[in-house]
Amino acid sequence: MKALALFATAAAFALIGTAAIGATPDAPAPAVADTVRLATDLPPPIARRAPATVKVDLVTQEVVGKLADGANFKFWTFNGKVPGPMVRVRVGDTVEVSLKNAADSEHMHNVDFHAVTGPGGGGVATMAAPGETQTFTFKAMAPGLYVYHCATPMVAEHIANGMYGAILVEPEEGLPKVDHEFYVMQGEVYTDEAMGSKGLLNESIEKLLNEQPEFYIFNGGFKALTGDKALHAKVGETVRIFFGVGGPNKTSSFHVIGEIFDHVYPYGSLTSTPIKDVQTVTVAPGGATVVDFKLEVPGNYILVDHALSRLERGGAGILTVEGAANPEVFNAPPNPHKGGGH
Repeated sequence: MKALALFATAAAFALIGTAAIGATPDAPAPAVADTVRLATDLPPPIARRAPATVKVDLVTQEVVGKLADGANFKFWTFNGKVPGPMVRVRVGDTVEVSLKNAADSEHMHNVDFHAVTGPGGGGVATMAAPGETQTFTFKAMAPGLYVYHCATPMVAEHIANGMYGAILVEPEEGLPKVDHEFYVMQGEVYTDEAMGSKGLLNESIEKLLNEQPEFYIFNGGFKALTGDKALHAKVGETVRIFFGVGGPNKTSSFHVIGEIFDHVYPYGSLTSTPIKDVQTVTVAPGGATVVDFKLEVPGNYILVDHALSRLERGGAGILTVEGAANPEVFNAPPNPHKGGGH
């Protein structure tokens, strides 16, 4: 089974491709951090039903991380990874936010939570120079999945460089139980150098303002949620994906190739009735959604923005499903043309 899974992964990669070979940098590359956030890196469901005070500690750090094979980029991050940590609270909770801007930062930073009812979503209250710490408190009043991001001018630049994340405000009764939860966010990276270039790439304000990204990324890197960072589950299990778009500019058409979403919570609303049996869900920049589905057939399922040119620019992940075949649901004879299609 393991060998079959590896073979299927190789076939899936034939679709999503690889980055091209580019130029060699003029200067030695600095130390490179692991800035990719695993899709499994999220808090568990909240067991308590009574409101509480929840402390959220964010550190804004500017670090060089791997963007693609042979290509690095200076990301601006919350807590050293892209996206920032997923925050999980319950409706009625009091949330105490502490934002520290690392002393070695070159820029001011702050945080705007879309889950906040109050001026700037906390952006004005948390504006911090390098070395400073700022705080504010808010009450989580409306259930839902919300985006947060740095709102320091130029806001689009801070977001494009990696400063976004998600906060989940659970309803009083919590969410329906599933076997696996995953945290995935899509973003864009704008570089002077063309996709495929090597070395330390530089941000391009011109391309940012013209909305011409070189890369589309899931969780901080070119096809980052593949290989040893792929998502994993088993036949018969249910999965939930908390999906958000940092942007700053492009709307996503989120789709899992070979699956149908059993339930979709559009716009990240958890108090509205979920939509059933959905193929693709549209998520705007600064927006989010929650999708649930049950796994019926083993194989590799590709997470994409169905504006599929973006897949070639890095917007892809793999959900590997292991287990017994299910010919009543899907049955295909051997095909000699390996690596084609999905």
